[in-house]
Amino acid sequence: MKVEGSDERREQLDRLVKAVLKSPKYRNVCEDLIKNIGMRELSKQKNFKQAVKSTKNKLHQVGGAYFIKRPDYGNWLEELRNIPKTECEDLFLEKCTEIMDYHYSTKERLKVLDQFYSSIFSMLPPIRSIMDIACGFNPLSIPRMPVSDGVRYYAYDVYHDLTDFLNGFLKMIGVEGYAETRDVIQNPPAIHTDLAFILYSIPCLEQIDKSAGKKILESINANFIVVSYPVKTLGGRVKDMREFYQAQFNRLIDGKLWDTERLNFSTEMVFIIWK
Repeated sequence: MKVEGSDERREQLDRLVKAVLKSPKYRNVCEDLIKNIGMRELSKQKNFKQAVKSTKNKLHQVGGAYFIKRPDYGNWLEELRNIPKTECEDLFLEKCTEIMDYHYSTKERLKVLDQFYSSIFSMLPPIRSIMDIACGFNPLSIPRMPVSDGVRYYAYDVYHDLTDFLNGFLKMIGVEGYAETRDVIQNPPAIHTDLAFILYSIPCLEQIDKSAGKKILESINANFIVVSYPVKTLGGRVKDMREFYQAQFNRLIDGKLWDTERLNFSTEMVFIIWK
């Protein structure tokens, strides 16, 4: 679809964003991300209707496909608040686990969750601040992470309702920090932290921008970065996944004077970067 003139381009893009946000499935998506994808689709597709459709499809591929069931954020917060954590810590963790089961990446990680974080943090100095890029439900793992009570946590995702829920959760567990809706490709966080998590996210982000992984690794201001890749597709295929993502990661860090370490889990492949 060829759009002449900057004013007409902006008008078409505004129309596209409004059209996407009208859909209940996408009304909570970060507008900056819709614009990022929409600009590309308007230039590629034959007409406006097709550009809207392909933008929605791309949003599903990079985010929506990972939700196994429809989230129920309001009820979840209420249920968590009603558990007296000091007396029923196991019940609180059990509810967090139940919620994490609604998102593909954390559902997979639940199988090895304690081993996952104990292995990673055992290789690092004491961590006092963490940023979580394209976080999904991963912040619900904070009570299971071997970190100090004073850790600060900054989480970023593209869904307003998810980040609202996570802000309520962080406040509930007494962790300083925030969750923020952000298109991390166009606007990576500027804060500095000891550690950054980029779990499962790079393959998704590179469906929007093939250089997204490289851009984010270079721009993230953290002493250590933990990157992970899935070892099977959403459909369950596992053929050559570890080799494929090892090669992708090697390309991302080519020429960088960074030390790295690989950890293998049954559910995903992890790289720790000493930046």
